[in-house]
Amino acid sequence: MPQIRRLAETTVNRIAAGEVIERPAAAVKELVENALDAGAQRIEVILAGGGIERIEIIDDGCGIPQGELALAIERHATSKLADEALVRISTLGFRGEALPSIGAAAKLTLISRPAGQDSAYRINVSGGAVSEIAPAPGVKGTRAIAEDLFYATPARRKFLRSPRAEAEAAERAVWRLALAAPHVAFRLVSDERVLFDLPGQSEAARVAALFGRETAASLLALEAEREDVRLSGLIGPASLSRATMALQSFVVNGRPVQDPLLRLSLRLAYRDVLPSGRHAVAALRLTLPDEALDVNVHPAKTELRFADANGVRSLVIGAITRALERPVTLALAPAAAPAARPAAPAMRLPFGAPPPPSPAARGFAEAELRLATPPAARQFAMPEAPPPAAHPLGAPLAQILDTYILAAAPDGALVIVDQHAAHERLTEERLRAEFTAGRVASQPLLVPVVVDFPPIEAARLLAETDTLARLGLEIEAFGPGAILVRSVPAALKHPDAAGLLRDLAGEFAEAEAPLALEARLDAALARLACHRSIRAGRRLALEEMSALLREMEATPRAATCSHGRPTFLKLSRAELETMFGRRA
Repeated sequence: MPQIRRLAETTVNRIAAGEVIERPAAAVKELVENALDAGAQRIEVILAGGGIERIEIIDDGCGIPQGELALAIERHATSKLADEALVRISTLGFRGEALPSIGAAAKLTLISRPAGQDSAYRINVSGGAVSEIAPAPGVKGTRAIAEDLFYATPARRKFLRSPRAEAEAAERAVWRLALAAPHVAFRLVSDERVLFDLPGQSEAARVAALFGRETAASLLALEAEREDVRLSGLIGPASLSRATMALQSFVVNGRPVQDPLLRLSLRLAYRDVLPSGRHAVAALRLTLPDEALDVNVHPAKTELRFADANGVRSLVIGAITRALERPVTLALAPAAAPAARPAAPAMRLPFGAPPPPSPAARGFAEAELRLATPPAARQFAMPEAPPPAAHPLGAPLAQILDTYILAAAPDGALVIVDQHAAHERLTEERLRAEFTAGRVASQPLLVPVVVDFPPIEAARLLAETDTLARLGLEIEAFGPGAILVRSVPAALKHPDAAGLLRDLAGEFAEAEAPLALEARLDAALARLACHRSIRAGRRLALEEMSALLREMEATPRAATCSHGRPTFLKLSRAELETMFGRRA
């Protein structure tokens, strides 16, 4: 009995469609790439229901002649390859799989009219079934409509995420393509909200429009060349970082990519200037000969293979490193620089009067740890070790490197506390208790703050308005790409509203909406705690150190911070004696 059989053509097409079109964002990407390859100067993308219900792409490109419409929706039929060699590929698409894959996965309508053709013509593909070509109203260019994605394969459809999550992925795909082709006008509409409407413009203007004006104003220009490879773009200084990689754009020969080699090169270039968990802001463009690049590595063509990977890595790292070493000019930083703080001694012992706290730290204890005695009235003396049962973390002795608290435990052990990590955990637990009790208390701002955002991030935050309100943050739209902050969590005292909101936008993006609301709230609470906590580098008085230790002892989960790092280390007498060779 024969066991091998040929699959039906419709099944073959649906399998192929699943490899190319795994979600609405993939269909959007393929259709917009077709428009760009057709020479469009204006592209409009309209989404409904996250693209699951409807995707519409309208362009003013060269169009498809009536006689080629039926061929356009056949598999492996393409106008983009001059020969069969699969080298020197200069177009975004080339394999001829996009339109037939979308037609197999959704209800596809193509309406197209080339210049010189008397009218537009329409063809419909529904689950692989093709209609007759018929005349239709239409101007020069192509209009592609994909509706009811995966209606023919409901098993695949149930694996799609929520409409909001799918919309964000599709919007992100258009964001990348708009950055890759700044000369093309782009309009993006999602569920009747216009996220951006951009004219054809310079690369710097496009970055400003999609990264946000405030962010773009701080970026450093970058240009470097080695042999036939040219690198250009804009990068953020070390002082400008984000909680996620959302504001990183890589374009290679006009193609937006998420290539691991380029991501790694960027991370390595910033490794000495960015703290762990922070990510650089960058819009990089690489140009090299087509034959030095293999774009046919990944089905979505977002990863590449370079003929000289080491050369590309070296060029990127070297150019970014040199740009970061350049002194920041007044043109890039118009605000007056704060006066430099005198260097602090490596270790301050609590004998006699200590150096005065820095301006940034003055009043912190009264505001954050509720100490009654003002700094000027404090007297310092060597503390006595408290009873073990009452204070297992012991008594503070000194602050080291303005970051770590050194304490003597009642059992003779030495305790070293990371002041930022410790206070971050305390703050999160306090905020979580407020939230569990009903809602985080909010404090209206005397003067509401306007924060500039990339359009997609602004839309993401506005979609979470109710969630943020439960966290004590009240926001509202304030024109395209801007958000008005009316109140903040009362516990934050004097927060950096812009930095906090930007990091929260990153948290919500990382947590993509398939996660439960509880998971997104956990991430947001941790981010709030991090923004409020004592920073490394803040000088603390002895009473402040003691108050921090006492609160740690009374707080659940105080042994680690919100990110899982230890808040303190404890070296027993035996361990110290072993380290100094006093015992084997």
